[in-house]
Order: sequence, then structure tokens, then C-alpha cells
Amino acid sequence: MSVKSLIQILILLLIPAIVGIVYFKYFDEKKSMVEEIKINEDIKNKKLLDLEKKILELELKNNNLSQKLQTKLDEKIIIEKTNNLESEKKTLSKNENIKKSELDKKKEAKAQKEKSELKEIKLENKDIEIKNFVKNVEYISVDERGNRFRLLANSGKTNDVNKNILDLENVRGEIKSDKRDTIFITSDFAEYNISNLDSKFYENVIIDYQDKKIFCINFDINMSTNKAIAYNDVIIKDPNSTMKAGIVEIDLKTKDININPESINTKIEVVSD
Repeated sequence: MSVKSLIQILILLLIPAIVGIVYFKYFDEKKSMVEEIKINEDIKNKKLLDLEKKILELELKNNNLSQKLQTKLDEKIIIEKTNNLESEKKTLSKNENIKKSELDKKKEAKAQKEKSELKEIKLENKDIEIKNFVKNVEYISVDERGNRFRLLANSGKTNDVNKNILDLENVRGEIKSDKRDTIFITSDFAEYNISNLDSKFYENVIIDYQDKKIFCINFDINMSTNKAIAYNDVIIKDPNSTMKAGIVEIDLKTKDININPESINTKIEVVSD
């Protein structure tokens, strides 16, 4: 066999081989492309499903959040309405209290006015007409030195013998001045003379001045002499001692106290506490 023939045979065998290789390679690539396309589609589908799942989850979360927000909003509205109602209630209650207070004040003012008109007597004029019987009486007088004498009593009536004298019960008195301590007086009864402003306290008399308390049966105040005298069973107490005396004189100008025995032959008894 010649070389030429051998070459031709090889060429003839090579051509089918090349065609086969090209054929198989073409279809193999096509198959690979199809598989790749299919894989890509599967991935896209999976991603799409994941995306849809995430969207559903987000929608669910959004719904839950919306419900929570709505619940909080409803709660806030309820709280605001409740607060408004409470505020309105307090305002109404306050207005009612104000109206009630104003009404009470008016009633009290009216009662005080009636009480003042019917029951109080203030001695600013000596020619005041005194009623035969009054309750919750008050008398006020001021001397030339500025001493202010105030007398209070639960009740009082005009004396049957002397119309210028008032008989008082459950009496409280005060003698005030700018320079000296106040003298406080209490007694079961007293006589008050509206013409000269003198007073006579009697029965269970207690005089409270500075750190001393004076107990006696009688205590007379003379406004013309500015003197006051305690007598009959006089006992003086202070934080350190108890003293029994006969007569105690108080100068209303200076508030000085002078303690005297009952007589020259009697001594003042002092007991230390």
C-alpha cells in the first residue's frame, strides 16, 4: 500500500472522529447549559420563595407591631380620657368646694354680723345702751398710756341695783402694753362698770403674769389709779416656790408686783418646790 493511500485512509478516519468529537462536545455543552439554566432557575425559585417567606414574616411582624401600636394608642386614649375625667371631676369638686366655701363664708359672715349686732358690746362709747342680758360679750378700753384692757365673758346682764354695772359669767381678761408682758385673768364671775371702766373679778380668780400665777378669790382693777389688787386666800406660784400672801398689788403702768401679808403681825409664807 502506498503512502498516499494510507494518508487518505487516515484522513477518512479522522473526519468522522472530528465530527463525532464536535457533535458530542456541542451536545455536552448544550446539556451543561440546560443544567446550568435549570440550576439557576432553581436558585431563583428558592430565592423567590425565601423572599416571599421573608415578606410574609415582615407582614406578620408589621401586623403585630400595628396591633401593639393600636393597643398602646387605645390605652393612651383611655388614659387621657380617664385623666380628663379625673381633671373635670376635680375641677367640679373644687368649684363645688369653692361655692360651698363661699356660701359657708357668707353664712358665717351673716352669723357673725347677727352675733355682733345681737350679742357683742364694745365699750368705745360710754353712752352705749346695755341690753338686759347678752351672750358672748366683749369689752375693750384703752387708757391714756396705751394700756389695752380686753374683757370677754360667756354671758352678761345689767346689775339690778346699778345700771352702769354689768354682771358677767365665765370671764377672761387681758391687760396689754407695748413695753410690758401681758397680764391674763380668768374668773367665774366679774362686775364691769361701764362708766369708769373698773372691774371686779371674783371666785376662782387666776392671774397669769410672766412666770407667776396668782390664785385668789377677789381681784379688783381700778382704771383711774392704774392699780389692781388681789386679796382673800392669795397664793402665788412660780417654777421654784409657792407663796401665801394677804394682798398683792399690781401697778398697771409699770407691771410691778408688790406682795403684802394679811396684817402687820402676819408673815408671808414661802414654800420652795
